[in-house]
Parts: sequence; C-alpha cells; structure tokens
Amino acid sequence: MSDDHGSALLNRLLAERAEAHKRYNEALTLLDRAIQPAPATPALPAGYDETLLPAINSTWTIYDKAAPPQPAGWGTRIFGMMWPALAPIFDKQIAFNAAVVEHLNRNVAGHRETRVAIEQALPAFRDAFDALERFESLLVQFLQTITPLADAHYRGIDDAITQLRAVTDVAQRTAMIAKREVDRVAGGAGATGATSATGATSATSAADARVAPAAPVARVAPVAPVAPAASSYQYVGFEDRFRGSEDAIRARLADYVSYFTGASNVLDVGCGRGEFLDLLRAAGVSARGLDLNSEMVEVCRAHGLDATLGDACGYLQQQADESLGGMIAVQVIEHLDPGYLTQMLGLAFDKVRPGGKVILETINPTCWVAFFESFIRDLSHVKPIHPETLQYLLQASGFSGVEIVYRAPIAAEGRLRKVTPLAEHFGDTAPDRVTELVSAFNSNVDRLNDRMFSYQDFAAIATRP
Repeated sequence: MSDDHGSALLNRLLAERAEAHKRYNEALTLLDRAIQPAPATPALPAGYDETLLPAINSTWTIYDKAAPPQPAGWGTRIFGMMWPALAPIFDKQIAFNAAVVEHLNRNVAGHRETRVAIEQALPAFRDAFDALERFESLLVQFLQTITPLADAHYRGIDDAITQLRAVTDVAQRTAMIAKREVDRVAGGAGATGATSATGATSATSAADARVAPAAPVARVAPVAPVAPAASSYQYVGFEDRFRGSEDAIRARLADYVSYFTGASNVLDVGCGRGEFLDLLRAAGVSARGLDLNSEMVEVCRAHGLDATLGDACGYLQQQADESLGGMIAVQVIEHLDPGYLTQMLGLAFDKVRPGGKVILETINPTCWVAFFESFIRDLSHVKPIHPETLQYLLQASGFSGVEIVYRAPIAAEGRLRKVTPLAEHFGDTAPDRVTELVSAFNSNVDRLNDRMFSYQDFAAIATRP
C-alpha cells in the first residue's frame, strides 16, 4: 500500500468516525429533549354519598297494599269510589320507587370498591411515572458515558497510530538511506581510488568522508561532526516531531527574507529541510544550504534546492573573501562549541561582502520556559547563548550595527496573571496598605513574566561594514 493511499484510507476512516460521533451526539440531544416529566396526578375523588340511603329505604313505599288507606267519616264512600282508579297509579309509583331503591343499594358496594381502588391506584401510577422519568434520565446519562468511553479507546488507538506513523517514517528513512548507500557502493565499485567531490577517495566510507571537513581548520577542529548516514534519519524525525511542520517554519522564517533583498550567493548554515532556501528562491535570491545531516541535505535536494553536506567552518574556509551576499543560521549556534562558534563568526566576517547581513537565531535562555521546554529537550544542543553575549561576539568579530530582535512571544494566557486593581472594586475606599501589597505583587508578577514567560527565541542581526 502506498503512503498516499494509506493516508487517504486513514483520513477517510477518521472522517467516518467523526461523522458517526456527530450523528450519535445529535440523536442523544433529541433523546434528552424527549424526556417527559411525570404528569400531575389528580386528587382522590370524594366518596359515594350514602347519607340519604336510610331515609330512602324507609320511605320508598307509599302505602301498604295489605291494608289500603281507609278515610273515616263521610269521605269513606267517596274514597271507595275513587280508589280503584287511583290504586294502579300508586302501585306504579311504588314499583318505580322500589326499583330506584334497589339500584341505589346494589351500587353502594361498587362505589365503595371503586374509591378504594382509585385510592390505591393513584400512588402506584405516580410511582410508575416517576420511575419511568428516572429510567429515561438514567438512560440518557448512560448514553452520555459512551462518548467519553469511546474517546478513551480512540485516544489509545490515536496514540498507536501516531507511534505507528513515527515508526513507519523511521523505517522509510532507513530504507532510503540503505538504497542510497547501495547505489553509492554499486556506482563506485569500478572507480577504486578515484577522488570524490569532498576530497576523499571512493574507498573511504561515506561516513568517514563526511566527518572530516574538506579543508581542516588549523585553530579549532569542528566539534559537531557530520552525523553518520546510519543515524541521520533519526534527527530528521526529531525535527518533524518537535520543530514544527514545514509550513509553520516557513511562516516563522518569512520575516528574514527582506534582509537579503537584492543579495546573491546567500549561505544558509544548518538549512535543515530547506524552508528558508525555498523562501529565498521564491524571492529571486540565489542561495545555498549547508548541513551536517545527510538526510536533511537529501530532503533539500529532493525539493530542487542547492544544498551541500559539510560543516560551517570547513565550507567557509573554501570560499573566497567577500564572496557571500549574506549568511543565516537559524537554531544552529546552540549546537556549537564556543570555540567553534567564535571561529565561524570570524570566517563569516571575512567571507561576507560589505553591507551583507549575518543573521543568527537561537533559543532565548533568558526565558526559562524556552530553556526548560526547548533547549534541554534536544540532546544535540551544546550550550545556550545569552543575547548580550552573542551581540558582543559579533561586535568583537568586526560586525557593526548588531541588533537583537526577540521573537515568538509567549501568549498572554501562558503568562502569570496580575491581581485585579482594587480600585475597580472599591473605588478610592481601598485601604492604602492593601493597595501597596497589590502593587508590589503585580510588580513581582511583571518581573517573573519578563524572566520566565517572555520570548522563546531571539535573533542577532549584524551588518558587515
């Protein structure tokens, strides 16, 4: 599987995972909104009213059929004449009354049982609704825990992917180095004793040929030898992981291009992956990169840039005086022994044309965060250099107008915070002693920020008079 295909597959899988996360979160939001609170349960209805039942049961009959009413006196004859016509009417009324009373008495028990059932059912329904609401809430809470759990598993997978990428990158670089070494041996097998471009014979190993400069320096030998080909890829991987992407480095170095406008034959010492060389090429400035790491040189050449393997002093000694239009070394001098650095500055003064710029950028050791998080992380760093020390060394080497420019400030959120002035809260009523303490505290915060959280890098910009 090719790198591009593998990256495309991985990116597609990551995109699908992100889309699944999105859909899951949207569904979870809808489910959360769908939780219904338990409805208010009605009050227990009033019981069946049995107050009048005793009276109804005792008064429903109008007369006793066994002993019909008999008025006394003169009305007896009249009643006797009318009763046969009235009796059926009263009998129907009695029958109706009997049916009503029977109905009322028969439903008393049902009404009583209904009220008891409702009285028992209402708490049960209330508890059931409460339990349902609790279940829905707990279900949403459970589903909410799935995302962090999945994220925890994904983090492990992502870490594994990151490590796999790093291992794969190292393996690829190793394979590239091995291929070049095989090609070199195969190509030089029939030319035993021929002199190479670096002054070494083809019988000499590439590593040995690169360690020694083409023209050894009499006063100080290079203290940072060329990295052997077998381990050069490791520092490339270190650069890729900790220094930043090529786009990020290009953006950070773009400010330096203007110092070389109109110049030619600019030397980029420690050119690395060639970001600044590419910027100069885009600006129409001819330049060459120089690096001790063979893999870095190969990366530059793969991008069509002019890059040479070698050390600064050895290369500068081979150049004619005042032949360079300028020189830049970004994050390089902290890798050099002080004696070698002093010699390099002296050679730079001799080789750069009058009016040419020499720019040296390095980690700012006066910023504690930069020192502890950047300087000591790189095992190839030799010695931190104070801005005033570098300014003096350039001036002592003959350069004029040496300017120190601080770069990469630490963001405000990464600095110590001051105490809010009391006047914002109390006006002019704040106690003088408290105001004095706040002022002293904030002054100390400023001092600590200046030392611990200031600028991560600085550049010394010198002009060859």
